[in-house]
Amino acid sequence: MSEGIISEEIGDEPAGASALPALSEEAAQSRASVLRSRAESYVALSRYDAAIADLTEAIALAPDSARAWRLRGESHRLIERYDAALSDFDQSLRLEPDSAYALGSRGQVYAALGRLEEALTDFDHALTLTPESFWVLEGKADALADLGRLDEALDVHAGIIALNEGQAYPWLARAELYQRVNLYAEAIDDYTRALGVDPGYARALSRRGEAYRMIDRYDEALADLNRAIELDPDNDRALGSRGAVLSELGDDEAAVRDLDRAIELDPEYVWAYRVRGEVLQDLDRHEEAVADFTRALRLEFGDS
Repeated sequence: MSEGIISEEIGDEPAGASALPALSEEAAQSRASVLRSRAESYVALSRYDAAIADLTEAIALAPDSARAWRLRGESHRLIERYDAALSDFDQSLRLEPDSAYALGSRGQVYAALGRLEEALTDFDHALTLTPESFWVLEGKADALADLGRLDEALDVHAGIIALNEGQAYPWLARAELYQRVNLYAEAIDDYTRALGVDPGYARALSRRGEAYRMIDRYDEALADLNRAIELDPDNDRALGSRGAVLSELGDDEAAVRDLDRAIELDPEYVWAYRVRGEVLQDLDRHEEAVADFTRALRLEFGDS
């Protein structure tokens, strides 16, 4: 394949690539293999830009590697560069049409872009190849829920639980869907099942605490959130939820401390800014409240 064709397929040449000495075909394949392997470790370390740089060079050296395109697509997906991810997965699937991993990952990209029917097509194709793939089934359930097909989504979750009943996460995954559609009693039941499998599951405790908060069972909410934070002190969502609960229980100063910490951990936590603004209003700290509401509007709606 000529240099011109390679450049046309992969876009901009990676920095420093033009300075590489000409390699024999055998050497090029060997270097590309090492780059692909190093990229996998970069992905495991969440160093996605480094992975993309390695994979871009690997693709230039060996453009017929479906694995390289797939890995680069996954790296782009994980940092929400969805158009680039979609392009990479398309190329990966041209080279290897029955890759369940690439189909499932492209389905996740379609779902993130709101192209839900296309997501379902990819998830269903992937499931013909790997019918018990947990993450693909969960992606399908999420897409069905986003399309308003709740009963079908719950059927998929029931299937996931049947396959993995002895694990905590399947119960939590269905609980989060119930919570998303405001079925809090059902969510609490499933969180409780998850915690029966793993009593130290901080995410389940945090989410159950939030579900209790939503039905005004504040003492139970506080107990769950306290335990979640004890297990995971930097859980920004648990801290935000506990701040809201403490405010409902009349301890606004403690609520502000929790919300301060939640925002420190995630400076783009829109909900925490909104809740802290309301608590600050109750404390007659209106300038600070205005600043929080302004920040929330800027983050959520792009206000200047």
